[in-house]
Parts: sequence; structure tokens; C-alpha cells
Amino acid sequence: VSPYSWMAFEVLCRYRNVWNIDLKFKPAYLGGVMHGSGNQPPGIVPNKFLYMTKDLERVSGNFGVPLYPPSNVFEVMFEKGTLNTMRFVTAVTEKEKDGDVLVERVSRELWKRIWSTDQDVTQPASLIEAGLKAGLSANELEEILTLSKSQPIKDKLKSVTQEALDYQCFGFPSTVCHVNGKAE
Repeated sequence: VSPYSWMAFEVLCRYRNVWNIDLKFKPAYLGGVMHGSGNQPPGIVPNKFLYMTKDLERVSGNFGVPLYPPSNVFEVMFEKGTLNTMRFVTAVTEKEKDGDVLVERVSRELWKRIWSTDQDVTQPASLIEAGLKAGLSANELEEILTLSKSQPIKDKLKSVTQEALDYQCFGFPSTVCHVNGKAE
């Protein structure tokens, strides 16, 4: 749900070969990180919200990422949320054991739906549409949707969210770099 995460995601994907990084995606739940860290979303702090509006426009232009805020940002970010969406992306990671190609494609399609075309990402039909655009088959998507409702996927998302908190994460985007055997 974080527009800044979308910008970071696109920049990391775009430059991973130039920067020689081995990029691994680990979907986590922003609401859980915010709650667990005691942080408040910037969208509910008036001055941060005003700044973000202009800043996201600038960042979007600088990186050539077509960001157009949804018509009802509050509804998207705080009423609908993305818990089921993140369970869906977590299920994609479980289905795709080798690499992150599908996770990257699905994530991009979901971000575009929220932050570029003002479309839902919470309903199964929306997740299926994004998955189809990302290259998954209808059969794969039915399997992933079923998996996304399972306890192991719920537990996996909680675990990765806790891992982010253990790294002192307090919001997104967050990136953990492993340099010379040390996580930073």
C-alpha cells in the first residue's frame, strides 16, 4: 500500500544489474510493522500528508513511474487495507520457490492498480486480474488464492513482518542489505 515502497521497488529492480545486487523480495504487512513499532502512518499526520502529496509527484516524475493517487486515499490505505493482498503475494512467494520473477510481476501489477489506475487490490477478482496480467494462469491463481487463506501463509506473513520488526523496521520501504556477511 506504500507508494514510496513502489518507488523503491522500481528503482531497485531497474538498477539491480548496474549495482550488482542479488535482490530478494520478502512481502511483509505494513500495518503490522506500524503497529509493532509504535509508528503512525504519515498519511494521518497533516504536515506529512501535505508534504507527501508534492514529494510523491516529484519522485514519480524523477523515476518515470506513473503514480496517480487513488480517488480516496484514506479508504485505500486505512479502510480497505492490504492484509489479504499481502497474503496473496506471500502465497505467490511460496508457489515460486526458485527466484522472484512472478513476485516482482504480481507486486508491480498490484501497485499499478492502487497507485496508477485507482483500482481495487483487496477482492479476489482484482487479485486474479493482477495475477493474469503478471503471467499466471487461471489455474495457478485459483491455487494461490486458496493457499493465501491457509494458516501456513498467514503464519509466514506474520513471521516476515516480525523479521522486519526485528531489523528495527518502523515503516516501508525497508531494505536489508547483506554486506560482507553482515545484515544492515
